[in-house]
Amino acid sequence: MSEDRGFHPPVERIVETSEGMHTLGIELAGMLRPGDLLVLSGPLGAGKTTLTRGIGDGLGVRGPVTSPTFVLARTHPSLVGGPPLVHVDAYRLSSALELDDLDIDYARSVVVVEWGRGMLEGVAESWLEVAIERPTGAGDSSAHDDERELDADEPRTVAITGFGPRWSELAADG
Repeated sequence: MSEDRGFHPPVERIVETSEGMHTLGIELAGMLRPGDLLVLSGPLGAGKTTLTRGIGDGLGVRGPVTSPTFVLARTHPSLVGGPPLVHVDAYRLSSALELDDLDIDYARSVVVVEWGRGMLEGVAESWLEVAIERPTGAGDSSAHDDERELDADEPRTVAITGFGPRWSELAADG
C-alpha cells in the first residue's frame, strides 16, 4: 500500500497529559468498527498503551488493557456486544509473516498494533497510522533509567493518517 492512498496532511493534535491520551483513545473508538486496524508508533513511554487503553474503554471491552509485550497479542472481548479489541505488541517480531502467524481475526475485531510500522503490507486494505512524538530529548537512553520519566506528563504530538478506501471515504465525509 503506498502512501498516496492515505489522506494528507495527517490530522495532528497536541496531547498534554496521559489523561488526554486516554481521552483521545476513547474518541478514536467512536469511529472504529470491526475490521479496523490501527498501527501505533512512537518511542518508549510515548503513550501507545495509554491510547490503546482509551480505545478499549471506548469500545467497552473487558480489561484491563495492558501492554502485551510478553504475550505478543491479547484479545479483549466486548462487554457491550461490539467487536473485541486485539492488542498486539510487534516490537519483538521481525516480519509481516511473524505477525500473520499470530492468527488474528482482523475481519471481526478492532486490531491495534504497537511497533507495527512497516509490517502490515498486504495484511489490510485500510488502516490508521498513529505516530506519537515526545519532545526532543524525551525517551532517550538516560530517560529509560527512570520509569517515572518515561511516564511523565508532557505534551506529545499525535499525527493520525488514514490509508486505504475506508479512511479516504471518512476524510471525504469529514
